[in-house]
Amino acid sequence: MKLAFFNLTCCFLLMFGLASCQVGRFIFYNFANISDHKKFPARKLSHNHEAAFKFHLPGNAGKKPKSITLNGKELPFDKFLKQSNTVAFLIIKNDTIQYESYQNGYEQESIVASFSMAKSVLSILVGCAIDEGLIQSVEEPITNYVPELATRGFERVRIKHLLQMTSGLKFNESYYNPFGDAARYYYGRHLRKYMKQMKLAKTPGTEFSYTSGNTQLLGLVLERALKNKRVTEYLQEKIWTPLGMEYGGSWSIDKKKNGMEKTFCCLNARARDFAKLGRLYLHKGQWHGNQIVSQKWVEESTTPDLSEGGVNYYKYQWWLPSDDGDFMAQGILGQYVYANPKKDLIIVRLGKNHGKANWTNIIQGLANFY
Repeated sequence: MKLAFFNLTCCFLLMFGLASCQVGRFIFYNFANISDHKKFPARKLSHNHEAAFKFHLPGNAGKKPKSITLNGKELPFDKFLKQSNTVAFLIIKNDTIQYESYQNGYEQESIVASFSMAKSVLSILVGCAIDEGLIQSVEEPITNYVPELATRGFERVRIKHLLQMTSGLKFNESYYNPFGDAARYYYGRHLRKYMKQMKLAKTPGTEFSYTSGNTQLLGLVLERALKNKRVTEYLQEKIWTPLGMEYGGSWSIDKKKNGMEKTFCCLNARARDFAKLGRLYLHKGQWHGNQIVSQKWVEESTTPDLSEGGVNYYKYQWWLPSDDGDFMAQGILGQYVYANPKKDLIIVRLGKNHGKANWTNIIQGLANFY
């Protein structure tokens, strides 16, 4: 008994002793969850309550899903959401909230980590930077902005390759491996240092491989293009304020002093504000008469391109679930912002995990219902 207690004590001491490093933080925090915005330093996003854009509320006239049939069993829709570890679910059609539900201790005001939905937001910002001439073209080699990688073969990697996940980057995407790249980038405190050590595994522009390293490197390209402006500041200026977000938000960074945004993940916001990102793209980048990001960029970002290793289900950090023109931002724990332009429909699902549900199929089924 004493030996077991001693071993357990040693484990705890080791865990806390390692807390300042990547592996220690991985062990201490275990696995990523939707409250991780509380764990990391972050840059804040502010909102103007009086200027907030709000979706319409239909009252009792909304078209609400009453039940869902899974594996031959019919469940009330609210019960299904709770059982599937969903914390927020929104269905918006023609700017009117048809259905809104918060479960498992979460409410409308509850902030949730985006995980990889942030990738799609970064793509919007890259489009804004191209519109403004801060970035010349997706065809530029990334070494125009990150010259220190030229000695490692990255002069062959173009911005387009990062956007399409076809850079050939060597990167271990496993979040379950404390020594893997994904855990290192998520828990580590030296993102700029890590990127200087990047290597290529394959020839750029030949094969699709989804890795968060592509998006973090894309974030560095944007940071360099912005020069004296932080990525979060640019998000505030180009999206958060113009779209009239109802709430503040934040973007987690790797460390407090001179930290860098974790652009592959870690944008923290509420369900209604995430929905506005989908609305922006439903309207081809326009928001109440103002062109926030060019129509050309929106269309280019959500139209498949099979050249240079591209695939028909992914383009410029957006997932393309069908050939019907719909698209979505997606996070590892079952975070979704789905948009269907033909139906003027937005669906947001945020959850503690996937809850053993195939959300792509469920969301597309709901789209057919509307």
